[in-house]
Amino acid sequence: MGSTVNRAWRSCCTMWASCGLSWPAQCCRKIKDTVQKLASDHKDIHSSVSRVGKAIDRNFDSEICGVVSDAVWDSREKQQQTLQMAILEHLYQQGMLSVAEELCQESTLNVDLDFKQPFLELNRILEALHEQDLGPALEWAVSHRQRLLELNSSLEFKLHRLQFIRLLAGGPEKQLEALSYARHFQPFAHVHQREIQVMMGSLVYLQLGLEKSPYCHLLDNSHWAEICETFTRDACSLLGLSVESPLSVSFASGCVALPVLMNIKAVMEQRQCSGVWSHKDELPIEIELGMKCWYHSVFACPILRQQTSDSNPPIKLICGHVISRDALNKLINGGKLKCPYCPMEQNPADGKRIIF
Repeated sequence: MGSTVNRAWRSCCTMWASCGLSWPAQCCRKIKDTVQKLASDHKDIHSSVSRVGKAIDRNFDSEICGVVSDAVWDSREKQQQTLQMAILEHLYQQGMLSVAEELCQESTLNVDLDFKQPFLELNRILEALHEQDLGPALEWAVSHRQRLLELNSSLEFKLHRLQFIRLLAGGPEKQLEALSYARHFQPFAHVHQREIQVMMGSLVYLQLGLEKSPYCHLLDNSHWAEICETFTRDACSLLGLSVESPLSVSFASGCVALPVLMNIKAVMEQRQCSGVWSHKDELPIEIELGMKCWYHSVFACPILRQQTSDSNPPIKLICGHVISRDALNKLINGGKLKCPYCPMEQNPADGKRIIF
């Protein structure tokens, strides 16, 4: 068999040579060029892939749990229970009721009906609004009218306005019904006079078609998204719930704070600092999370640059300046306190705790 292959090979070479071509040389040259091109392409791809890997290593820490010491956290059982409750509340708030019930059963969490009821009511009304059914929302707003007025909420008016617009969309056949429904605007006339005038003016163009009139913006579908947002915000405020679940807020805040805490951890390890972060109610440094995460007033001591707490409250001096209690104790000299901002000397006992 080997002699047959050799004879075939010599026959091919003779044929190519008779044509003035060197077949083996051309094949070798072509193979060499192809291999060089593949090697060059592989080099470029490998360089890009290695850069991606280095970027991942630079931005991710495999030991995120070690950012803080275990002494800062509660017991593992307490952590697990808190996390489960946060996940459960998030599921209820997102309307994933069946998943939340399954979690209750598997985690053996004892959740009473009083905890579930606000979320069940909220999701029932939101589902109706997504189907453009205003009935449940209007019924809820009317039953909570006084409390909504105390919150300066315009939810009930916006619901009546949207119902009026739905009647306008029905054409001239719904004109009398729309006029009759306009009586619902009477309690809101002193606050929403301009909007009521606009809706009444749209009736003039009802015979010609509202879509081609100056009031065509009333038929925009964005009103439904707006009413869902308004209802969610006002209902959560009235029911004592947060618009965003604590789990989503904690996750978003953690994405901002974690890189800073990792840098602090590296500095603490490099300088061999211990005991810098030992309190559960404060961070070792101040981290700016943006206006979205501002929920209440916070006072930071201008002397120690620390956020005040129940154990270290703000103290108002006689001269009117405010510092933290820890700063006051550090500034006492010979039983007297000299204000760090003015030359007034005073008795430390005259300082009064203030609450923002």
